[in-house]
Amino acid sequence: MDLVVFLPLLIILGAFMFFASRKQKKAMQATIDLHESLQIGDRIHTTSGLQGTIAGVGDDYIDLEIAPGVVTTWMKLAVRDKIEDTAEYDEDLDSDSEITDTPSDPDRLTKD
Repeated sequence: MDLVVFLPLLIILGAFMFFASRKQKKAMQATIDLHESLQIGDRIHTTSGLQGTIAGVGDDYIDLEIAPGVVTTWMKLAVRDKIEDTAEYDEDLDSDSEITDTPSDPDRLTKD
């Protein structure tokens, strides 16, 4: 009788552990895929918030150019994500909208 009471609890606990470990495995695989895809010239963020361009790639380390002529060595585990190029997005903004210093309605100007 005691086993019948705890059986639903054990099933729920087992399901929770299964789904939690599955989510963790997916996150770990995404991190591994990111580290394997790093190439020279990629722009990245580190876990400490530093941005830079990859100047060299080794097995466990990368050389990161953080300023022109300043190259530091980091572990690949410190790479949080790649910075995707937003040049296409910036071009769309430049061509679609025009920023002016004057308001479109001159009557809205306040007079002092």
